[in-house]
Amino acid sequence: MTEKLLLDTDIGSDIDDAVCLAYLLSQPQCDLLGITTVTGDVVQRARLASALCKLAGKDIPILPGASQCMLVPQRQPEVPQAAALSHWPHETEFPRGQAVEFMRHTILSNPGEVTLLGIGPLTNIALLFLVDPEIPYLLKQLVLMCGRFTGINPNAPQVEWNALVDPHATAIVYKAPVKEHRSVGLDVTLHVRMPVDEVRQRFEPRMLEPVLDFAEIWFRDVKEVIFHDPLAGSTIFDDQICQFQSGGVEIDLENVPGQTIWKPGAAAPKHKVASKVDAQAFFTHFFSVFE
Repeated sequence: MTEKLLLDTDIGSDIDDAVCLAYLLSQPQCDLLGITTVTGDVVQRARLASALCKLAGKDIPILPGASQCMLVPQRQPEVPQAAALSHWPHETEFPRGQAVEFMRHTILSNPGEVTLLGIGPLTNIALLFLVDPEIPYLLKQLVLMCGRFTGINPNAPQVEWNALVDPHATAIVYKAPVKEHRSVGLDVTLHVRMPVDEVRQRFEPRMLEPVLDFAEIWFRDVKEVIFHDPLAGSTIFDDQICQFQSGGVEIDLENVPGQTIWKPGAAAPKHKVASKVDAQAFFTHFFSVFE
């Protein structure tokens, strides 16, 4: 069976968003209904997504979403990987101001069937939940690469980039009454990493060629790929890759804005967070979709 999926992404900053999209486009069980982009130059982000969709031969709606955060300044306005766009065919024009309504209409048209995968800051998703409070009830599940939960020094701030960029949006999303809300946090994703030389060697499949091209810009400053977003995406299709714990997540908006406060075994658990990953199983699963 296929999974109907909406992807919300800040592709073009960290390379893992492009890796995740290439995975989803190659995953035979994924029915990707649409892509929305978030934070900063959302049109350039949409163009990067378009380049991958064109290579995959798939006509998937791509809509630029919110470029600014709700109440705080934007932390990632630039899209460095857009420098490689000239190497790959892509669309240049996209519908503007329609991303949230597109997400809303898609979920209303498929009640209880759509998984919303968020792998960027949560501005678009928070706006979606504010515009139509019924939407959280109509999702099949919400899966996020967000937060920092277990296995971290409890005396240190539990801060992760996607949660930090728009903390007020993060708070709105984690309060929403989603039936199945799962987060794969930084403490777990840090266990699935690959050095630059191995990435160059293993990213040989055609679908990964533009990703490697984008990654060469990333490699100017960082000499590895951490598969944050692909790990979150893979858990939708293989429930053996990560183990999850049930509990509650609260978002700090005062002391360390964007900090995810994890309360395992909460009396009324609303969330599941990844607690452990089988890294070997993940990489086997990930590369299998490109064979």
